[in-house]
Amino acid sequence: MSEGTMQRRVQRDPRSPRAKRLARVLVCAVAVPLVAAGCSSDSGSDDGEDKGASASASQSASPSPTVRAAAYQRLPEPCTVLSEKTLDDLAPKAKAGKEGSSDDVSTRGSCSWNSLDDNGVKGSQFRWLNVSLLRFDSDTTRGPGDELAQEYYAKQVQDAQAAEGAKGVESEPVTGTGDEATAVRYDLKKKEGTFKQQTVVARVENVVVTLDYNGAGLAGDKTPDADDLMKDARKAAKEAVASVTKANGTDAAPSSSASGSPSKPASKSASASASKSASASASKSASKASSES
Repeated sequence: MSEGTMQRRVQRDPRSPRAKRLARVLVCAVAVPLVAAGCSSDSGSDDGEDKGASASASQSASPSPTVRAAAYQRLPEPCTVLSEKTLDDLAPKAKAGKEGSSDDVSTRGSCSWNSLDDNGVKGSQFRWLNVSLLRFDSDTTRGPGDELAQEYYAKQVQDAQAAEGAKGVESEPVTGTGDEATAVRYDLKKKEGTFKQQTVVARVENVVVTLDYNGAGLAGDKTPDADDLMKDARKAAKEAVASVTKANGTDAAPSSSASGSPSKPASKSASASASKSASASASKSASKASSES
């Protein structure tokens, strides 16, 4: 047997050391991808389960946002918030109140009364009374209804203090009327005469009541006393607030959110949309009444 033939036989012999080493290399080469593939598959499956469990736990741990419910859910009919006696005192010659338009009577409403006491050549006494109601619902993005009402209350007071053409503006807190209330008075001089404007803004829970009371002596009649008008305006505002609480099935006492002390008048502001509108409406009504008389 030649030496070359001998070498080939040794290489093919599975029992030879070289053949055994070659077999081990082939087994490892085949086994490594299988193991790697198996690990990769297991790892991906576990990772997906971990992510799913983590997301589920995160969702359960994040509660839905909540906000405390508003105390008052309804408003009274605006033209019924004042008694006949009060209307006789403040607007004795007024006919039925004129209700303002509203796209949602459960959240806003208003009513106004015009009174002209015509004394012929001795002049006339004009009175204009308006009550506005605005209710705020709680909202998860804007906040609780009573806090929204507080913001609007402050703005209404500021608007009254900054009314266009107002002279001698005075503000004072009002006690015993809702959770907080402020009275604002000023003079408005028009061609028909001097108008004495009284505005009382009150908040009870999540409802804001704004009462405007305007008086003037026309055709040479004397100007009404501002103190008397303010006394009547305060009385009417308190009655309107009581109507709101009654409409919601509670008594007229201030809620637990009231501080128990007189509210501080809000500071002046450059905005005057509400009071400007009220003064313009009163002046227009007075002009019309004066021309008709």
